[in-house]
Amino acid sequence: ELGQTLERMAQTLRDQLPSSGSGGRGWIPPGTHPDPRPPDEADVVVVGGGVVGWSVAYWLKVLEGRRRHGMKVLVVERDPMYSRASTVLSAGGIRQQFSLRENIQMSRFSASFLRDINEHLWVPNEPPIDLQFQPSGYLFLASPQNAAALEATVQIQRDEGAQVTLLSPTQLKTKFPWMNTEDVAVASYGLEDEGWFDPWTLLNAFRRKATSLGVQSCSGEVRAFVTSANHTMPPAPLSARIKYVHVYMPDSLEYQPVACAVVVNAAGAWAGELLEAEGLPRVLCRPPLPIQPRKRYVFTWHCPNGPGLSCPFLIDTSGAYFRRDGFAGNYLGGMSPPEEEEPDPSDLSVDHDYFQEQIWPRLARRVPAFESLRVRGSWAGYYDYNTFDQNGVLGPHPRLENLFLAAGFSGHGLQHAPAAGRAVAELLIRGRYETLDLRRLGWDRLVDGEPLEEHGVI
Repeated sequence: ELGQTLERMAQTLRDQLPSSGSGGRGWIPPGTHPDPRPPDEADVVVVGGGVVGWSVAYWLKVLEGRRRHGMKVLVVERDPMYSRASTVLSAGGIRQQFSLRENIQMSRFSASFLRDINEHLWVPNEPPIDLQFQPSGYLFLASPQNAAALEATVQIQRDEGAQVTLLSPTQLKTKFPWMNTEDVAVASYGLEDEGWFDPWTLLNAFRRKATSLGVQSCSGEVRAFVTSANHTMPPAPLSARIKYVHVYMPDSLEYQPVACAVVVNAAGAWAGELLEAEGLPRVLCRPPLPIQPRKRYVFTWHCPNGPGLSCPFLIDTSGAYFRRDGFAGNYLGGMSPPEEEEPDPSDLSVDHDYFQEQIWPRLARRVPAFESLRVRGSWAGYYDYNTFDQNGVLGPHPRLENLFLAAGFSGHGLQHAPAAGRAVAELLIRGRYETLDLRRLGWDRLVDGEPLEEHGVI
């Protein structure tokens, strides 16, 4: 599936090359390509061109309404080929099975959005969007020690309208006869709005639609800011506004200052690093944003006698996960390591021994057919990991008055992007949350030292 995704990305880029004649297959509306240089000014600068950043940009233009070409929105992405982007390197899942009500609500909003994606993101004169959604559901397995917690979590999900059922070991074995259930006390299975889809298609759909609505984009890296506090005499101010964003050009020492009214930090795994950039007063950036890049491996394998078409997105009692990867006996999966064994995130190299020594034994224990699997490939991607409580941080910064946050989703940013983007856009344009009340995901919990516990982080 990764190969198919990369081929679709390559084809999209090929399709965007100008062709002879104004109506050729490769022609797309002006402005879709990232501009070589950013403009001198923008009303809103979105730092990060992943799926969350482009969702914010899209919703800003949608909620702007009839004044569609009034607001100047700029998306800055330092990796225009998305070779290291969390979005396209993810496993592509969407689920309702979270323990935090806000996460369940965002999943339900996003599922509805994706179901009607062509009503939202289709661009006239282009083919319909096909996310290649596979509605096979998520299956969480619980040991006897964790059974009560899983059952309580399912009740929360049902209260929020999610369709989730509990399965006993006998029911589990009947439905999935390929599974070893001897240490499973209970399982939860999503009956609708769960499965997986193609991440690149969603990212590209947001990007193309937002561009068609007037959003600008450029390739570059935001490394510095100018704020109203930069020229203030002591004592230090209690707050400040960002006046300029410095966008450094690729492979160049040059930078372009962009005057702006609002900045949205959607920099994903580097969102914490962005708030340590030059020009931001350190005293105003405390506590620091606890978001770090965490490297996660995804492995693909072939097993002709494996679960087949009945395979859900399964999360084992051990923490290992897997799902079907297309057809013909192909699968993908992985597992997050313990905190003390986190791999070095400085590059995206893959530790193949991790699969052999840690993941494979767990897979083979759960699915005996996997004892004879054959590894086909692997890749690594980043979680924008919130070390405080593994949940997204949304909303205004408490002391940088015109900075808004949309990062830290710790592995569920792809599936929550439609909801998170709308939420931030509502705050910017209407001054309040309207669709979902996500105030608890704001900065206050970081200041107060009160984490929101989410027990469904994979």
